[in-house]
Amino acid sequence: MAVSTSAEAPIPVGEVSRLIGGWIDRLGAVWVEGQITQLSRRPGAGVVFLTLRDPSYDISVSVTCYRQVFDRVAEVVSEGARVVVHAKPEWYAPRGQLSLRAAEIRPVGVGELLARLEQLKRSLTAEGLFAAERKRPLPFLPQLIGLVCGRASAAERDVLENARHRWPAVRFEVRNVPVQGVHAVPQVIAAVQELDALPEVDVIIVARGGGSVEDLLPFSDEQLVRAVAEVRTPVVSAIGHEPDSPLLDLVADLRASTPTDAAKKVVPDVGEELARVHQLRERARRALGGFLDREERGLSAALHRPSIQHPQRMVQEREEQITALLERGRRTLGHLLDRADSELVHTLARVVALSPKATLQRGYAVLQKPDGAAVRAPSEVAVEEELRARVADGEFRVRVAAVPDAGSGQTVPSRADSADS
Repeated sequence: MAVSTSAEAPIPVGEVSRLIGGWIDRLGAVWVEGQITQLSRRPGAGVVFLTLRDPSYDISVSVTCYRQVFDRVAEVVSEGARVVVHAKPEWYAPRGQLSLRAAEIRPVGVGELLARLEQLKRSLTAEGLFAAERKRPLPFLPQLIGLVCGRASAAERDVLENARHRWPAVRFEVRNVPVQGVHAVPQVIAAVQELDALPEVDVIIVARGGGSVEDLLPFSDEQLVRAVAEVRTPVVSAIGHEPDSPLLDLVADLRASTPTDAAKKVVPDVGEELARVHQLRERARRALGGFLDREERGLSAALHRPSIQHPQRMVQEREEQITALLERGRRTLGHLLDRADSELVHTLARVVALSPKATLQRGYAVLQKPDGAAVRAPSEVAVEEELRARVADGEFRVRVAAVPDAGSGQTVPSRADSADS
């Protein structure tokens, strides 16, 4: 319940402590999981003092228990061990301290740890933190590499020596942090975030040597996994040995089996690259030489063609062909004209032979009426009718003197006058 106070009516410190103790006393017992960071067992003392810490959130709480409670697990529990404690919160009023009174302590076994890690793995996988499309490619030649590892550790030495042996000009930004224990998770997270904030850092390596499941447990912590998933710089996980597989391996952009393997995967080998450059140069030189040889052969073949060596020959051949075609055309046209002339002469002869003028040339004459109609029968003219007589060299007028008698067939006499043509 809230306490009514004011600056004019404050309550003493002891009353505040008493009220807090009353509120805490009403709390029930709880099961708490954490890691033991401090353990105090004084000879002859009936109470054991522990400090239980949450590695993910850097929070600790004091735990007390009777000696007979701790003696049940004394052989398997030590500093750094993860335990589950059944305890009731207590408030020590004289000092204003909160602690837990443990009634039972259970060590967390490897099987339980692996089961919890598997459950956490499934949960994070469902969120997509381990998806392949989230993986970022590493730069071919990083200018500055961030390294998170233990101080003066074998992992640090392996990464630095192998990387500088492969590429002597490579530079490192090293952050030494605890890689196991209760302080490992927050300090590793802080180091990764600090390196990620440096724009010149191209890739971050988190390295640690081998160890037991409990030793590598910080690298499967949920807070660390989420922190690595949020950084923008590619991260390489090099934790333990080949069989070890903390959750950091799954969220990292590249997993290396060992710290030495991480150096090999992040930094190219200068000797191999020089050999590759030499091979590419030789390959390019051979390709260019082959191209030039083919072009030279093609040019030589083109220059040896008759059309290139004797270009006028084609014109001469065409000239001869054109001359032959012209002669052929002239002969053909001459034959056509001769045949046409012969046909024309024959046609003209036939026309002349069939022409009325030719008949007139033989002494015949054509009589025509004034309207131009030719007289074909005596019955077509009348006595004294004036006609035109057309002969070969001209024409003249004549008058009919007599016409045949239609009944007797005898000619009726009549006077006829002729006129000059």
